[in-house]
Amino acid sequence: MSKTERAVLFANGEAQSRAALALQGNDFLVAVDGGLHHLHDLGLNPHLLIGDMDSLSAQEVEACRQAGIEILHFPPAKNKTDLELALDEVLRRGYRNIRIAFALGGRLDQTLGNLALLSRPDLGDCSVRIDDGLTEVALLRHTITLACQPGDTVSLLPWGGEAGGVVTHGLEYTLEGETLLPWQTRGISNRCTGERFSVSLEQGALLLIHSRQIKIMEVQHD
Repeated sequence: MSKTERAVLFANGEAQSRAALALQGNDFLVAVDGGLHHLHDLGLNPHLLIGDMDSLSAQEVEACRQAGIEILHFPPAKNKTDLELALDEVLRRGYRNIRIAFALGGRLDQTLGNLALLSRPDLGDCSVRIDDGLTEVALLRHTITLACQPGDTVSLLPWGGEAGGVVTHGLEYTLEGETLLPWQTRGISNRCTGERFSVSLEQGALLLIHSRQIKIMEVQHD
């Protein structure tokens, strides 16, 4: 497998902007239970359907089977969410570049659980992000550089304790080796000044939340 090959997991959360996902032709597409609907809305079929199928009808599952789609069907009574099972599976297959689409919104417990998956120890050498089209989330342990647009919002939340030696570039409010504490809001609502920004830290972990701007089209009236 090429290091550039990517697995994209479609969860069953809210879709803010499917077009902003920028799917690639060689992506390995995984429908996580009801995430199948997001793929179908894009006119796509998954390579793999996984979960307990409680968000799909028997007819939808059978249609996938008839289409030759690989299916991993789990019982409803289990100790892991469908998304965690999907993450286990793509890691087992060797993927280290992983995007998780539409894992935000809806039930708060599910959203927090999905964010917590980013802190898995076995993801330390992986590139993993959650993205709903408008908001992308990554757990930063060392350094990251991301594309953006001027005015995009970037928030940095210490994860699991304090984050030390935080340095930012390309953001309006610069951090130069500061320590961010989990009970303070110092890292909330920074803004991009150009088309790229970077964040690094020496100690701890940061939950990085990049909120893209919503482009509102003006409607002219005669």
